[in-house]
Amino acid sequence: MEMDMNVKSFGTRMSPMLLFLSFTILCVVLPQTHAIWIHIPNSEPKCISEEIHSNVVVLGDYFIFNDHSKGEHASVSATVTSPYGNTLHHHENATHGQFAFTTAETGTYVACFRLGGNIPANGSNLILDWKIGISTKDWDSVAKKEKIEGVELEIRKLEDAVEVIHAFLEYLKEKEDNMMEASEKTYAKVAHYTFVSLGVCIFVGALQVWHLKRFFQKKKLI
Repeated sequence: MEMDMNVKSFGTRMSPMLLFLSFTILCVVLPQTHAIWIHIPNSEPKCISEEIHSNVVVLGDYFIFNDHSKGEHASVSATVTSPYGNTLHHHENATHGQFAFTTAETGTYVACFRLGGNIPANGSNLILDWKIGISTKDWDSVAKKEKIEGVELEIRKLEDAVEVIHAFLEYLKEKEDNMMEASEKTYAKVAHYTFVSLGVCIFVGALQVWHLKRFFQKKKLI
């Protein structure tokens, strides 16, 4: 009986710790929801970018503020492109819109917004709610569907968080390997060019000595 009481007491002490760990990982380590306030000038587009690795879910929700008291009814043209320039989302003359996709390649994804319609002289403001990775998952729906709650739900979040962190570390390792390979190739090329340059300098120096020697011999200086 005493052992059972100790185990229950230990489990009670662990619950806040699990909650704290899950909150820390989900809020600090993982990619989070980026709610961004963007000021779009009236003469040029405004772009934001995010580096994302492959097989990651991305959700976006944007809307533009119109000052109805001044009769300003601006719209926005939104375009989201992949690292290779493929258009993933395009919407013309919209006051609000949404986009969703799963990344096919690793790299920088760019979202650009340009004002249209009755454009205010000072531009306009737009809010972009940008969700990446685990932050796109609806945990309330998961909890209801699988009938889990409390610590069990937090553990499920931690499991998904660990998978995301592992994938991100694999991406960083692959990126580091590529950078090391590129550095080694660069060093090899630099060494090759150095030896070639040194050989050319020695050859030119020897040729100059030979030419001067013949010149002095013709002038009978030596």
